[in-house]
Amino acid sequence: MNRRAMIRKSAWLVAAAASPDAWPLPVPQFQLGACDWSVGKSLNPEAFDRAKQIGLQGIQVSYNTSKNPDGLSVADTLQSIKAAAERTGVKVSSLAIGELNRVPYKSAEIAEQWVWNSVDAAAGLSVKVVLLAFFSDGDLRNDEKGKKAVITKLKKVAPYAEKKGVTLGIESYLTAQEHLDIIQAVGSESVKVYYDFRNAADAGNDVFKEITMLGKEMICELHMKENGQKLGQGTMDWPKIAKAVKDIGYAGWMQIEGATPPGADIIECYTYNRHYLEGLFLLK
Repeated sequence: MNRRAMIRKSAWLVAAAASPDAWPLPVPQFQLGACDWSVGKSLNPEAFDRAKQIGLQGIQVSYNTSKNPDGLSVADTLQSIKAAAERTGVKVSSLAIGELNRVPYKSAEIAEQWVWNSVDAAAGLSVKVVLLAFFSDGDLRNDEKGKKAVITKLKKVAPYAEKKGVTLGIESYLTAQEHLDIIQAVGSESVKVYYDFRNAADAGNDVFKEITMLGKEMICELHMKENGQKLGQGTMDWPKIAKAVKDIGYAGWMQIEGATPPGADIIECYTYNRHYLEGLFLLK
């Protein structure tokens, strides 16, 4: 920074301090979080301590786990998460029901109840997004019967989610068009796409065409992931992805998932990943 620029910045800071209402500080366009399972603390208040150590702004919290299927529907569990957020200053950025990969939403009655209950949990934590996972046993590819079942169930819960101000985000290996078809069939603004670039690429989809097709209106949140590699050290073109995200005008949470080489230290890797994304999204 040259002397003239430094003087201008100093003058701006002095003016802002003297009259904060007249000179509001810029609001960050993006917020960085991480999935609690990726930092090794699923549905655990300690995830917030790790996020604070890494320097993240939020944690995506698992609604439940195989060992705790009722999860955040248990008042004490929900309160422990709320207390951890307040204690650390790290936000609950969103919720996720990863158990739907094992207990499919398309076929299991209990999974349908989890989704209804997650809306209440999200509202109780002042969270706007719940990720619904459709992988492994819940995969919807080449499963028209499964898609129809999911549409039927989402039609029932969507009005309740709308009332609570909660968005249900579909994360799957389906194409952008298939996601849009489901959303159109459900007919609710409370159902959107939870976009994961790595998953889309692994499914053979063109992420750059898809991000444009979906636009900021249809994407509720983003996963930033490389399987078994730090961000920027795998096969995804993250600078090009960053440009595409900015071009559609997306603003909101980006959750780091995975992006850790086997046996590597989680804190070190996630600190690196944070700095990498800040360079792409926050500092340019």
